[in-house]
Amino acid sequence: MSCGCCCADSKAQKLEKIIAKYKDTRGALIPVLHEAQDIYGYLPMSVQKTIADGLNVSLAEVYGVVTFYTQFSLNPKGKYRINVCLGTACYVKGAGKILEKVVEILKIKSGECTPDGIFSLDACRCVGACGLAPVIMINEEVYGRLTPDDIPRILQKYMDMEAQ
Repeated sequence: MSCGCCCADSKAQKLEKIIAKYKDTRGALIPVLHEAQDIYGYLPMSVQKTIADGLNVSLAEVYGVVTFYTQFSLNPKGKYRINVCLGTACYVKGAGKILEKVVEILKIKSGECTPDGIFSLDACRCVGACGLAPVIMINEEVYGRLTPDDIPRILQKYMDMEAQ
């Protein structure tokens, strides 16, 4: 866990260097946002304001880009990012029940992160694995042909890794 003092200063210094690197570059906003999210893990409003000021663009423009593109996040993400596919094939085959089971076990809603920062949960539209529906992804690992009964075992695998 970060200490909240020197670590925050270090992140702010990294962000300032990134902004300085791109300051006079046309179309710099998206690359700066990507690099800022790599530093912070997400894009809180304070970071968006720093970027807007540093690139001399409006905060509304920064916020508009952050909320338009799905790869940017306004909320912290967990070490293990769970995406439950709610695309048509997955939804028809019971993805709603899969999502409900994850919510029940982790006690967080879609878009949230567990208080310990281990898991975050998002619903998404399609992961491109329709033949395995219903599907969840945890980071880059795909789990398919799921039932709600599979979810405790899958989540336990990650909980056990954290306990080691």
